[in-house]
Amino acid sequence: MPMNALTARRLKRRLAPYALIAPAVVLVGVFLYGVVAGVLQGFGIMPFIGKTTFTFDYWAEALARPDLASSVGFSLYLSLASSLVALVGGIVLCAALTSARAPRLVQLLDIQIPLMTAHTLVVLFVVSLFAGSGLVPRMLHACGLVEGASSFPSVVGDPSGWGLVLTYAWKEIPFVAFCTVTIMANVSERFGEAASTMGATPLRSFFAVTLPLCRGAVAKAFLVVFAFAFGSYEVPFLLGPTLPKALPVLAFIEFQDPDIANRCLAMAMNGVMVLIASALALAYFAVLRRERRQR
Repeated sequence: MPMNALTARRLKRRLAPYALIAPAVVLVGVFLYGVVAGVLQGFGIMPFIGKTTFTFDYWAEALARPDLASSVGFSLYLSLASSLVALVGGIVLCAALTSARAPRLVQLLDIQIPLMTAHTLVVLFVVSLFAGSGLVPRMLHACGLVEGASSFPSVVGDPSGWGLVLTYAWKEIPFVAFCTVTIMANVSERFGEAASTMGATPLRSFFAVTLPLCRGAVAKAFLVVFAFAFGSYEVPFLLGPTLPKALPVLAFIEFQDPDIANRCLAMAMNGVMVLIASALALAYFAVLRRERRQR
């Protein structure tokens, strides 16, 4: 083989890994650029309109807004309620799939089909089923359980946010089950047999043996669901109440202000979300580090 061809082949082999990761590097670069630009705008730096002075004024203005505290509180309530419902429902779904001894492919398909459904489609399902003229209120009215469709709690704009929790439950219950089904399915039956010989019922054996072995995966799934529900925009925008607004919706409204300088205030509000999301990320890595130590 000629020396030039051999050199070209060696060079191609050396450059191949870098060429393969180039698209990912570009995407990460674009993401980091957006994050850095947003953080700087929160501190008043927008060079394209001549604002280059670093200031905390927009953060002070955002924190002084009376509706910010209510928005943060509503977002935290919504995230916590959705995460708890997803946690309980995901554990029940995972236990049902493993106890039924369904094949691995069936388990994954039962979980992944709801995961592949877009949130906007789930919102449409929820509105079609539970709105004032939806299927569920009409069935309840036909059974005489409610006086009329208007007496059924509204799924859109209800201050309790039960429609939002229901929408997140559709997606996040399968996600929690997806994160725990592999571990729960591989728990040795000898542990359950040992617990049953000591007088434990199957339910007691599940809570005392199986579930503690899955607590790392359950904790990580809870944190991921909490962070996602806290930062989600489209579901609170479509189903959320007028007041209080979820924090992502409030920030987006400020971002749409015709005055482009108002974008600094919106980015300061996004900075509040970043701080809370960062705390959740630290908690996630703490759980991951604890698992590694235990191993």
